[in-house]
Amino acid sequence: MWMAGMAYGYVKGMLLVMAGVSVGVSLPYFVGSVFHARIQRLLEKYPKEASILRLAGEGNWFHQFRTVTLIRISPLPYIMFNYAAWATNVRYTPYLMGTWVGMLPEVFIALYSGILIRSFAEATQDKRTLTPKQIILNVSGFCASVGATIFIGIRTKKRLDRLHEEESAPE
Repeated sequence: MWMAGMAYGYVKGMLLVMAGVSVGVSLPYFVGSVFHARIQRLLEKYPKEASILRLAGEGNWFHQFRTVTLIRISPLPYIMFNYAAWATNVRYTPYLMGTWVGMLPEVFIALYSGILIRSFAEATQDKRTLTPKQIILNVSGFCASVGATIFIGIRTKKRLDRLHEEESAPE
């Protein structure tokens, strides 16, 4: 993602990265269909850990979309979710759309970092210095982006926990 930011900037970089994300999350999703029974047994073996993943497969299209988005934004490691999504009955469209929306902050930060690295590299290569205004804008923009991503991640984790509690509460 950094390289896409350095080489292509925001728009082309975003399109390139999101195409890669689409392929990168679709392959495990469909591979998970081949190992459906094994993944189901694994999820049954660890019910507490699997409860968030199972939550994503419940409900209508919007519920699945929202839960997948929250899983992608949250600081939870979601690589296993790519394989387990099929086994938890998440449909492909809300899975892919939720992935795109949920990964936007991460992709934006990575692209921004790549553009920032490129601007510093160009300044160094041309043996010129950045103006104090450029340095302040670049550093403050990067810090604001990282801070916003952390804030969103923490809020999302709390929301996902609250959603999980609502779903698992006895009726």
